[in-house]
Order: sequence, then structure tokens, then C-alpha cells
Amino acid sequence: MTQLRFTKMQGLGNDFVVVDGVRQPVLLDTATIKRLGDRHFGIGFDQLLLVEAPTQPGIDFRYRIFNADGSEVEQCGNGARCFARFVVDQRLTDKIEIAVETARGVIYPRLEADGEVTVNMGAPRLSPAEVPFIADTDAVIQALDVAGETVDISVVSMGNPHAVQVVADVDNGMVERLGAAIENHPRFPARVNAGFMQIVARDEILLRVHERGAGETLACGTGACAAVVAGIRRGLLDERVRVHTRGGELSISWAGMGQPVLMTGPAVSVFEGVITL
Repeated sequence: MTQLRFTKMQGLGNDFVVVDGVRQPVLLDTATIKRLGDRHFGIGFDQLLLVEAPTQPGIDFRYRIFNADGSEVEQCGNGARCFARFVVDQRLTDKIEIAVETARGVIYPRLEADGEVTVNMGAPRLSPAEVPFIADTDAVIQALDVAGETVDISVVSMGNPHAVQVVADVDNGMVERLGAAIENHPRFPARVNAGFMQIVARDEILLRVHERGAGETLACGTGACAAVVAGIRRGLLDERVRVHTRGGELSISWAGMGQPVLMTGPAVSVFEGVITL
């Protein structure tokens, strides 16, 4: 039997198990991750975050993300903030800004004086082929036939795929009715995170996200980034936006095409533990 040390963390209620793969050997297969992610028989989490040594020069850490269903994904915004808080709290680094290697490029989390974390998430990818999304045009608004109706979406990659739609009321049942159907729509070859955005003002939105491989979570950092990018591209939002999720508030800013998306929000350690595998 193997003992695994972990830290339970959360960012706006999006909860994680963070595992130090730098100072302890870690061998996790899909079945083990699913057992750990079970909220009744395991620890429970939306995603498991694995901290590893970098594979590139000039980079501080490598960051891997696994959903509760055991699938590995490319990016996680709330997880990136928790990752930064973890490596500092665990004294794996004394830097306040770190370079972190992910499956879709390098991100740069920075610890702020007030305890929140800002993450440079890099520039969004907006071509349907890069999301990936099967489409005939690169139009900002795409029609999607799903579950017997047609909805207008905007597709954005923040290192992971997002389909964002503007709704009149985020509590009107669309998340429950359409979330899983959009996630698994055949026009998204790698599946997709489905975002539902209600615009309150040009600098304020409400957001719910059905996450790929996890279902609806209390918050989704990359989903917040994607929603703001989509809203700005549609001419509906300003450069800096407060995003209200069910778990709390994020600040997202984007200066436009080719520029990185900046995300600021909290990252909190809940408890540390050891589990026998």
C-alpha cells in the first residue's frame, strides 16, 4: 500500500486535491483518480492538480490537471491560482510570480499583497479549428442545434475549449437542460465547457459553467475568461469585468486581440491529509 500526501484547496468553491509530485513519488491511474474524486468513498474534488518538476528550461513547475472522471485536461483557471498558493505555502518556491508549464503553454500566476492571485492566462485562441469546433466560418457568433433547439454560441479556447452563450437569466434552467448536451455535441471533437452568461452591465456579468468531465461547478476560472472574451468580441462588455459565479467573484481583464487575459481571485487551503492507496 502507498500513502499519498495531499492538500484540499478551493477557489470560489471550485475544489481541488493538490498533490506534490516534486517531493514524493506519485503514480496515479484513471481508476485511482476516480476513487479519490468520489465524494462518498474518497476525498472528493472537481479536479486533481499534480505539481511536477518542469520539463523546460526557465520554467518553475509543471502543472497537470485531472477531472473527477479521471480524464486529463489542458487548463484550469481556478486551479492555477490554487497551484500558485500551494507551491508558496509548501515552500517549494520563494517567488511571488512563477512560470508554470501546462499542456497548452506557459502561464504566469502572481501572488498579490492582499492574498489574492492574478494569473496571466495567455492570449485566447479564437479560430474554431483551434478550439476545436467544427464550423464553416470564423464568425464570432455560431448557431448550434442542440437538444431540439438552436442556440447562439461563441467559441473560445483558453487552453481548453469553451462555448459561451448569452442568456437573459442564468437561473432559467438552461444549464441543467443544455449543459451536458453541449459538452458532448459532435461539433466539439474534444468535448467542451458550456458557459451561460447573463450581462448585468458592461463591466459585470453573472456566469454558470457546465464543465467538461465534471458537470456544473461553483466557479470556472477559464470559463470566466472565455465569457469575458466572448462578451468583448460581441461588443457587449468593456475591457475589465467583474464575474459573479455561484462560488464568488473574479476580476477578468482583456485588452483585445493578441493580448493575454488576466484573472484575479482567491485561492484557499482547506486542509491537509494523507490517504492510503
